Amino acid sequence: MKIMKFGGTSVGSPDRMRALIPLINDPEPKIVVLSAMSGTTNSLVEISNLLYEDKQEAASSANELLRTKYHKVVDELYSTEELRKEGHELIDAHFNLIKGFTNHSFTKLQEREILAQGELLSTALFHNLLREKKIRSVLLPALSFMRIDKDGEPDNFYIEENLRRELEKCPDENIIITQGFICRNAYGEIDNLKRGGSDFTASIIGAAIRAGEIQIWTDINGFHNNDPRFVENTSVIRELSFDEAAELAYFGAKILHPASVNPAREKNIPVRLKNTMEPEDQGTLLTAECKLEDYKAVAAKDGISVFRIHSARMLMAYGFLRKVFEIFEAYKTPIDMITTSEVSVSLTIDNSQYINEIAKELRELGTVEIEQNQSIICVVGDFRTDRTGSAPEIFEALNMIPLKMISYGGSPYSLSLLIDTSNKVEALRQLSKHLFSK
Repeated sequence: MKIMKFGGTSVGSPDRMRALIPLINDPEPKIVVLSAMSGTTNSLVEISNLLYEDKQEAASSANELLRTKYHKVVDELYSTEELRKEGHELIDAHFNLIKGFTNHSFTKLQEREILAQGELLSTALFHNLLREKKIRSVLLPALSFMRIDKDGEPDNFYIEENLRRELEKCPDENIIITQGFICRNAYGEIDNLKRGGSDFTASIIGAAIRAGEIQIWTDINGFHNNDPRFVENTSVIRELSFDEAAELAYFGAKILHPASVNPAREKNIPVRLKNTMEPEDQGTLLTAECKLEDYKAVAAKDGISVFRIHSARMLMAYGFLRKVFEIFEAYKTPIDMITTSEVSVSLTIDNSQYINEIAKELRELGTVEIEQNQSIICVVGDFRTDRTGSAPEIFEALNMIPLKMISYGGSPYSLSLLIDTSNKVEALRQLSKHLFSK
């Protein structure tokens, strides 16, 4: 069995949904994981924010606007009156549920239930489309087997046991449709795997059933060697190791959710990134095998803040870094990069939610400087510390761009640099010119 995940753009219109049918309609058993239609989650977030702000009338208007959009989708998607009628009833049921939240105070738990409606809608609409085309499929609710624990991590034992039980109910079905992104938490409440979580869902399911391959279908032909939004003439990387892909995904390559690599890596299940617009293209294959090359790809991650902590107490002292890390741990804020000297330490984060609280506690250890609007440039390639030579092309490319931090040696697959976000595009273009133009 294989896993096929289709993102928001792949189900973003009736035409796109219909285009998926030839991709999945074959004898091979598969689980099809769908995201919400493109733009839906953003609209649902907007509705939730309006409810938080106690703007019920504005929230109701936004809800009706999205309801109207989905009614148009139903009219275009189905050709029979029976399925159109059923589709309109489905739409009203979901948006009436959302409308019900405008009548009382709004909570975080209710927001998660609202955000789940996007995936519930896309999967139901697509399942009904297959019914209309006389193609057998099963709609398997992710809420019946996907669960996270109290730390927000997948409850793998629960998922495996419950998914196996659900699949045993439909042993002869080749097409099983389920939702990405949504799940239940340790208390049984509706929750989610955060933005981009449909990739994570696909990988978790693939690992749980020991799938032959996990396919992530988007609107681009796999990993590129640079960001095609900013750099011309990028090329597709046909093969990457799990470790290299994880570095690129974590440091900004938008094609793959960073967390989705690990479940596949742990079970050694190949992951293939494909393009629904060009299904004949082979895409990018991720495996455990690593073919080291000087330079493979460049990615950039924005929204970075850097802390610089200076303290004479750090000199010749043990335990100082532990105290620093404990502060970030207390606020559940991961650290991306870190460099140290005798009396100072610099580190970066990409989540600024608790930046003021963290800074306040760090000032008890020494003086603290904070700089925001930074970007991390990650170059993936062969950076083994035992090989001769360094990376002259990288520093030649960035000769005119101030480098704030450099991280080398932590991984044999990557080198990371911190720069001002205002210099990011130029940095990406210069790196492309110096590393890949040949």
